[in-house]
Amino acid sequence: MDLNRATVLGRLTHDPEVRTTPSGQTVCTLSVATNRAWTDNSGQKQEKSEFHNCVLWGKLAEIAGQYLNKGRRAYMEGRLQTRDWTGQDGVKRYRTEIIVENMIMLDGPRGDGNSSRSNAVPMPQADDSLPVIQQSGAEDEIKVEDIPF
Repeated sequence: MDLNRATVLGRLTHDPEVRTTPSGQTVCTLSVATNRAWTDNSGQKQEKSEFHNCVLWGKLAEIAGQYLNKGRRAYMEGRLQTRDWTGQDGVKRYRTEIIVENMIMLDGPRGDGNSSRSNAVPMPQADDSLPVIQQSGAEDEIKVEDIPF
């Protein structure tokens, strides 16, 4: 049995880029940075960042494009895939990507005014209380189709 599974939890390095293929399929590309800190043998603190290229398809791509933006933390899980192509200069190029099958958005939309999203809602700070949402009756019933992720 073989296993091809990649899991990263980090911050987006740029806003997601959402496109549609000629066949009508939605695709989203984004990059996630993960950081590692350690102390070397001489006692010096070291830090290194890795950048992971991610590709999302279909409804997951639409959700990422709508709700994620640069700096947001996200958990991405999927499989590794390497594609190759020949550049205009005739050199063969390779790119390894995570084909995302599961995503968890870890931060809420930024409320600091720097968000490029018009529907941004400020996240509560440590001293703020969380809003309470109550369901008062059948007409307020939440349908699974209405949940954006």
